[in-house]
This record gives sequence, C-alpha cells and structure tokens, in this order.
Amino acid sequence: MFENEGQFTEGDQAILVSLQSQNSHAEEICEFQELVKAADVRELSLIKGKLASANQKYFLGTGKVEEVREAVTALGANVVIINHELSPSQNRNLEKYLKVRVVDRTALILDIFAQRAESFEGKLQVELAQLTHISSRLVRMWTHLDSLRGGSVGLRGPGESQLEMDKRMIGLRIKQLKKKLEKVQQVRHQGQALRDRLGVPVIALVGYTNAGKSSLFNRLTDAGTYVEDKLFATLDPKHRTLFLDNIGDAVIVDTVGFISKLPHELVTAFHSTLQSAVDADLLLEVVDASDSEREFKSEQVAQVLEEIGADKVPRIQVNNKIDCLNDVIPHVNYNDEGMPKSVWISAEKDLGVQSLKDAIAIYFKDKHISKNIILPPSKGRLRAKLFELNAVKNESINESGEFVIELLMQKSDWDRLQKLDADAQIYLN
Repeated sequence: MFENEGQFTEGDQAILVSLQSQNSHAEEICEFQELVKAADVRELSLIKGKLASANQKYFLGTGKVEEVREAVTALGANVVIINHELSPSQNRNLEKYLKVRVVDRTALILDIFAQRAESFEGKLQVELAQLTHISSRLVRMWTHLDSLRGGSVGLRGPGESQLEMDKRMIGLRIKQLKKKLEKVQQVRHQGQALRDRLGVPVIALVGYTNAGKSSLFNRLTDAGTYVEDKLFATLDPKHRTLFLDNIGDAVIVDTVGFISKLPHELVTAFHSTLQSAVDADLLLEVVDASDSEREFKSEQVAQVLEEIGADKVPRIQVNNKIDCLNDVIPHVNYNDEGMPKSVWISAEKDLGVQSLKDAIAIYFKDKHISKNIILPPSKGRLRAKLFELNAVKNESINESGEFVIELLMQKSDWDRLQKLDADAQIYLN
C-alpha cells in the first residue's frame, strides 16, 4: 500500500472530504482548507456531506466513497485528505478502494508540524508524535505480505516478522526520544526556577492559530518573529524580555497556536512546549476581534488550556485586529476589583499596545512592593539577600554611611524576609 502516510511532496493534488455531524461547527471546514493550504497541497475539490454515524469499514458511507472515487479519477488527484480521524483499518480500506493515498486530519497536522519545527526540542516532539501515530498503523505497510503469514507456531512468514521488527525499532526510538525530551525539560525547569528565584514575571501569549500572536509578540519585543497569514506559521515557542514601567523586566513567551480537535498525540507530545503556559504568571489570550467565529475559537482555546492544566492561570483577553472593525477604539475593560480583564488593540497598526503594557503592569503591581529603605552597615547579610532577589533598583550611601536602597520586589518575597529575620522587620517596614 502507500507507505508515506501523511508526508506530502511538491505537486500533491488532493480531494478534500469533510462531513458534518450534529456537533460540527461551520468554522471547521474553513479551518480544514487552511490546514491543507499550510501543508502546501493543492485543493482540487471539496466534498461535503452529513454524518449521522461513521461507517465501520470506510468511515464514509458507501455512496460518499463512490463519489470520492469518481472525483479522484476525473480530476487526477493523487491523495485524499479526510477532515476526521480514521482508524487504521478504515484508512487501509479507503486506500484499497480509492487506489490513492489517504491522509486523515491527525496525519495532516503532524505533517505540517514536521515541516515547521525548527528547534531541537520541536523536532524531537514532532518525531515522537509521528511515531506514536504510526505505531498503531504499521500493519498497513505490510499487507502485501499477507500470504506469507502463518497462523500457528512455526508457520509465521516474513510479513509478520518484519512487522514485529518495525514495532520493536519504533518502540526503542520512542524511548530514546522521551529520554532526550526529559533532559530538555530539566533545562527548562532550571531556567524557570532561576526566574522564580529572581522574581521575574512570566507572561505567555496563547490563542487560536492565526489570531495575531506573533505580530503582537513582535510589537511588544521587537523580536522579528516570522509572520504569515497561514496556520502554524510559527511553531516553536519564543522567549523574549519585556520591560514594564514600575515593574522591571518580565519574560514573555509566544506559544504555538491552538486549533479545534487538536490530535491527542500532539497534546501529549507537545505538553512540554505548552508547559510555558502552565508555568506562566499571566496568560494573554489573543483573539481576532474581527473574526465572526471568535467565540467558538475562544471556547477551543479554553478546552486546550484545561487539557494541559493551565486553566487556573490568570488571564487577560487581548482583542486584536480592531483596525478591521468599525467604530472600535483602543480601550481597556476592568473587573469589579479594578484589575484589567480585556484589552482592545491592533498589533499590526500599533493601536492600544501601550495600554496593553500598562494593563499588564497594573496586574503585577498588586503583587510587588515598591519603597525606599535605609540599612546600617551591620545589615550586610540582609542587603546581600535583597541583591540576590534582584530587588534593588537603586542604591546610594548617605552621610552616616548607611545604605539608601530603592526596592522593587515580589510581595511574597517581602513577607518571607520579614518572617525569616526579626530584625529585618525594623528596617523593611
């Protein structure tokens, strides 16, 4: 059969198939077409229909399968892409009947990720996800050796032995990849621990893919991240420093965009990449304010955040692309406690971006202490601790030889210092 499952080549021409069930959403078909475009595959035709229940053999109904076969023959397609997840047997049966390669939604997304991964960790994660997906489908690669298989001890043929060898090799490779990813995670945890120790706030950009996260990231940090009107234009997370007035330096992270029906293999394999969102002190959920499907997409983002355990992290909604709307100006909405809950901006046109920075600073200001203190020379140990916490913004010595220190530090560190050192309370208060 067709061994290069999900791996597209230049010049691939596809028939697309998307069936709507009762739980389907109109946005899913448009997103499916955008995914195919992102994979650099030419769409010849889109076949739509209703799906009451999946056919056990083909997933598609027999009439729909025949319609697809006629389209393949008439248009000369070399691949059929299904906007649903197929079982290995359904995938195999469709390829036998249609006589072309069949790729389901999961394999399509995995292929796009394989094209876009650039970092060492990203490539490891993509390979792990692909191998996890392929391992359940290995049998289809060796159906041409079915006649060589035996049914009892001593009669097993080359087909089965080759299958077992491949399974074993893939199993070993998966173990190797997991070990390498564990080491990468350890390095990340060390970096996170250092930021925690220094009291550096971490802000993660999350949102549906193509909502303008990378454009906003560039506007906030001058990072020069690649931006294109295409799903998953950027894949690997980027970290940059963001300076906030009255707060100091913060770390801002641009994460991979979310989509509906994110394949389970990707949620699992990319958990360490998405860990940036879990570990963040604040999430900026970037929403395309001009998108008629923004509420549906926001629900999908919330679902993925819950899957990765980031649903409890505080969040500010950033409504982007207001330049595409009429009579909407940049503004900030606050909750009853005076904390920012949503900001309306245009990252591309640089409208309201400073208001967003101010809103972020307001959020963190409540968690920081800013004041001036005076320490005698005898409190060198306390002074050293303040420097260790990166809490000293400015320092001078007065005529009495005392240290005049301007502090900016996390409130939690302030409270902890006062508890640890009784004398410190005299000076820190």
